[in-house]
Amino acid sequence: MNTKVNIAGVTLNNPVLTASGTFGSGAEYSDFVDLNKLGGVVTKGVANIPWEGNPTPRVAETSSGMLNAIGLQNPGIDLFVKRDIPFLQQYDTKIIVNVCGKSVADYCEVVERLAEEKVDLLEINISCPNVKEGGIAFGQNPRFVEEITHELKKRAKQPIIMKLSPNVTDITEMARAAEAGGADGLSLINTLTGMKIDVDRRSFALANKTGGLSGPAIKPVAVRMVYQVANAVNLPIIGMGGITTAYDALEFMMAGATAISVGTANFANPYATEEIAAGIVDYMKRNNINDINEIIGCVK
Repeated sequence: MNTKVNIAGVTLNNPVLTASGTFGSGAEYSDFVDLNKLGGVVTKGVANIPWEGNPTPRVAETSSGMLNAIGLQNPGIDLFVKRDIPFLQQYDTKIIVNVCGKSVADYCEVVERLAEEKVDLLEINISCPNVKEGGIAFGQNPRFVEEITHELKKRAKQPIIMKLSPNVTDITEMARAAEAGGADGLSLINTLTGMKIDVDRRSFALANKTGGLSGPAIKPVAVRMVYQVANAVNLPIIGMGGITTAYDALEFMMAGATAISVGTANFANPYATEEIAAGIVDYMKRNNINDINEIIGCVK
């Protein structure tokens, strides 16, 4: 039985990954999950310098999900290279580094630093605010998407996966822009912008006022967008958004995703990723599926 899938020339032992920002760089979950049983670990976003993130409170629970406004707090590329990459190299799993920045130069600096490191894929978070353009996210303007993808492809030694924001009118336009810029793959979806108000305090639940909505509440939107993008471009897709069970994962794959990332579910159930990987195998056995690739994009 074959559970291996291929993303931009990189073979994963199975299609189950961790979603950036929900799994750290693996160390804090290694007491719960055997990282060898995952297709890969997608690290928390890393920038060229340390970021403090947003003021607290910056997490709020919602119906069937959560809001976060962490602000991409991270220790910066220097500590990441020294501490996190060596930890992950102990395991038989692929290392996918999520990269963030506030300008094209920021992203390029991180990608260049990673060029000689033993990591397998780079996932580029283009939901970051472009400070040079008044704060609009890179991923909300197709010109920005194509430009940053093109610049990173010139510098990257590893394949680059552009992580798309759903906070746009037409996500296929952004996907086509990334493809035109030379992207090797796509990740979608990132969080939907949301808000929660504490009616007793008559104030915002998050200090940032708005935050990114994730969890089961966004899954139908995510599946729809994965399906649309899979039918608009010729790039492998990593699907995510509210996956908590193997059946959720299979839904994304049948819509066209080659692999999937598990995010918010890790907070409620730290065993989620390993359980989902095992559940996919059980589904294959029950349905006499010998190769997981048979189901990718099978729903048209």
